Amino acid sequence: MSAAKNIAILGAGESGTGAAILAADKGWNVLVSDMGAIKPKYKTLLDENSIKWEEGSHNEAYILTCAEVVKSPGISDKAPLIVKLKEKGIPVISEIEFAGRYTDSKMVCITGSNGKTTTTLLTYHILKNAGLDVGLAGNVGKSLAYQVARAPKENYVVELSSFQLDNMYHFKADVAILLNITPDHLDRYDYNFENYINAKFRIAQNMTGTDSLIYCCDDEVVNDRIQTQNINATLYPFTIKKKLKEGSWLENEQLIIQILNQTLTMSIYDLALQGKHNIYNSMAAGIAARIFDIRKQVVRESLSDFQNAEHRLEKVGMVHGIEFINDSKATNINSTWYALESMEKPVVWIVGGVDKGNDYSMLNELVLSKVKAIVCLGKDNKKILKAFGKKIPNIVEADTAEKAVMAAYKIGKTGDVVLLSPACASFDLFENYEDRGHQFKAAVKSL
Repeated sequence: MSAAKNIAILGAGESGTGAAILAADKGWNVLVSDMGAIKPKYKTLLDENSIKWEEGSHNEAYILTCAEVVKSPGISDKAPLIVKLKEKGIPVISEIEFAGRYTDSKMVCITGSNGKTTTTLLTYHILKNAGLDVGLAGNVGKSLAYQVARAPKENYVVELSSFQLDNMYHFKADVAILLNITPDHLDRYDYNFENYINAKFRIAQNMTGTDSLIYCCDDEVVNDRIQTQNINATLYPFTIKKKLKEGSWLENEQLIIQILNQTLTMSIYDLALQGKHNIYNSMAAGIAARIFDIRKQVVRESLSDFQNAEHRLEKVGMVHGIEFINDSKATNINSTWYALESMEKPVVWIVGGVDKGNDYSMLNELVLSKVKAIVCLGKDNKKILKAFGKKIPNIVEADTAEKAVMAAYKIGKTGDVVLLSPACASFDLFENYEDRGHQFKAAVKSL
């Protein structure tokens, strides 16, 4: 087979394995290469499809002869191999970009610093309830490439991180949702917030007037950029602060969606997801559903019976009158801000992990009004101790989920809530945020 059909897939997780299977199906000569260890389930899948793979190193000599490279979103553009590929002019793309070439399905694409998983799952829930042929992809669900290859759908709801958007060039969303933009992952963007904003706004690239961009006009960063950037898509804003002519807003505790000269109204108290941030998520998903002309009653029912994702403000249980909530997916300050803002009981807050440049001062007001004690769960807690040591007298440290839960339980009283909302990545003590959440839940159940 000619070198023109050689493709390398860097990273053999869900995304990379899916891209490899699609590439093989389309006649590419595929090598999957992972610097780490490949999970057994992905090795089996690659072997079953007669796809070559390597782990623990990259065969750079071969990879640098490939016509194209599909990169896992976890690999930085500054990684030495990626720099060499770009110097040689070899295209480096994301799995989503690659999958998009081989499908004409409608794409609902969702990004934002916070709330994107919830909004993605909620949008998928509504479309599925309406009987649409729909797949769930991106950061949740099966790899988009795998589904395009083996389980094609007419529609996909795709959660996109900034890392995925970075390596997308020709891919186009039919409906895009941009929830919010707050500083996150700045270590990947030269500590330049503008670079991160640019990455998020790639979700609108290639869109035309027949496409729809749904955005939060209460988010200053998003709204300011919308006013200055040339966006061809039809715009649908949502807000909780004012009345709009078109989009979604609140009026007398009613959520209103007004698009295409039709109005949907429902009480905010009927929403399955409570809290200010979840009103935004429900608005965004509701607008997307109405763009698909899904019946109002189906939208209302779906917004009221949805169950949120694991590790996102997940109620774990009650032990001697103390409630335990798992918000392990809160890996940045803004996510934790939303979690604390939604708490109505005195909080014993479990926080910490790998700091991504956090500015804890953003949480000062909420911490002073809601938090009675802090349990630091991380290897290096100096920054948290410095930020809150003089504000919250009761601060303890723990290096396992079990110790953190036990410490919080001893501090807590009937009527309190123990909230795991770390505001940090998990890689110092855990495999990932899911592992952190599972260990937290296991520790609560063993009390």
